[in-house]
Amino acid sequence: MEDLSVELVKNRAIKGAAILTVRNILIQAVSFFSIALLTFLLEPQDYGVFFIVSAVVSFLAYFGDIGFAASLIQKKEKLQDIELRTIFTAQQILVFSLVSIVFLLTPVIRNFYHFDNGAIYLLWALAFSLVLSSLKTIPTVLLERKLEFNKYIIPQILEVLVFNITAVFFAWRGFGVTSFTIAVILRGFVGLVSTYIVSPWIPRFAFSASSFKSLLKFGIPYQANTFLAMIKDDGMTLFLGGTLGSSGIGLLGWAQKWAFAPLRFFMDQVIKVTFPAFSRMQDNKKELSNALSKSIFYICLLVFPALTFLILVAPSLVEVIPKYSKWSPALLALSFLSITSALAAVATPLTNAFNAIGKISVTFKLMIMWTVLTWLFVPFLSSVFGVNGAAAGFALVGLSSVVVMFVALKYVEINYLKIVGKPLLVSVITGGVVLVIRSSLQVSWQQVAFMCAGGLVTYFTTVLILEPKLLIFLKIKKRNA
Repeated sequence: MEDLSVELVKNRAIKGAAILTVRNILIQAVSFFSIALLTFLLEPQDYGVFFIVSAVVSFLAYFGDIGFAASLIQKKEKLQDIELRTIFTAQQILVFSLVSIVFLLTPVIRNFYHFDNGAIYLLWALAFSLVLSSLKTIPTVLLERKLEFNKYIIPQILEVLVFNITAVFFAWRGFGVTSFTIAVILRGFVGLVSTYIVSPWIPRFAFSASSFKSLLKFGIPYQANTFLAMIKDDGMTLFLGGTLGSSGIGLLGWAQKWAFAPLRFFMDQVIKVTFPAFSRMQDNKKELSNALSKSIFYICLLVFPALTFLILVAPSLVEVIPKYSKWSPALLALSFLSITSALAAVATPLTNAFNAIGKISVTFKLMIMWTVLTWLFVPFLSSVFGVNGAAAGFALVGLSSVVVMFVALKYVEINYLKIVGKPLLVSVITGGVVLVIRSSLQVSWQQVAFMCAGGLVTYFTTVLILEPKLLIFLKIKKRNA
């Protein structure tokens, strides 16, 4: 890999964030309409089955990486070909082993969740998609190392388009859960082919014990964090799937999907860019602190108002959209989970920075805390209060993210009042206007339209008054990368 100066990293990171933002707008727009159509065409049980099966496969997928990709991206030195081939070989062995385990455990999974044949075929399709995904790891890593996100986004856009169009079409044709099965397989093949087109790399098998050991010094701790995150999130989903049932987990999944939509829309692309960028800045504390502060500020300025708007508008949307009232029992859960989402807008960039500068042990300790708290609160509250209890448990765990903010001050200089205060003020003002409009009009499409228009005008006006510089997301210097 070429050597990248701090200035070049900053420029590519800014352009990468802009590119990924455009990509995310397209992807989220497609996903938004897809979710709306799928939740209209499918029953909560079908949606719940997809949610549970995805969690099963995700649980196993964590064992097929061991932090390989992250260790390659985070490494300071230039990557050697033997390192790439060693990681490729090791990952294929792990993934094929995991897929074999899925097939062996199929009877157990079928009996525990009472799956029919359609759910089992979906399970196998998602397991097979792990193989296709593992084959594109190295080409993707090479793009991220060079921050070439203009190429990186092409396979992702194609995958999202293929998956959502296919799933909606077959759901419309009455295929139920099988709609997801067909969509998953097509998405996997399209993603694999397109990745190798934009980032050519010849797969070769080889193994170097020294290279493997060197990369695992970061990879194993990183994957340990990922494993704990899996126990906390996907593991809890599997547990709740057995206690709340398909309908209950479908309602909770719907609430989680929408509560975390602003994070997926606004934060994910920033995190994707900043991990390799922060890795290149790890020896420059001032630049790192400045870049981290800016990333949190912009994320919060977008996420906080979006969550406020979502909580206030969702009750009306559930009433006015035909056949959407079946999701009304999840509205309170949506509010609880939005609290978790808002706190994650601050905590996630901080833990991402910890990983980028090699402080993986700090993230590991924090992840232990979150995992323990999740398994203390969520199962108990869900057994007493059902879906809403589970959501409240996640919100309580989210409040512990304040700990991350204090820990971060040991490594970077951050003024939390400055970077979080204005986004909160914008959210309060915007939410107040939307609430007044909602209270003044009867539930109807006209009410929703006025809330949307009033919220957007208030948001942009408030931002312009409080921070005129935010007319531009980031100031891009006029120089060639």
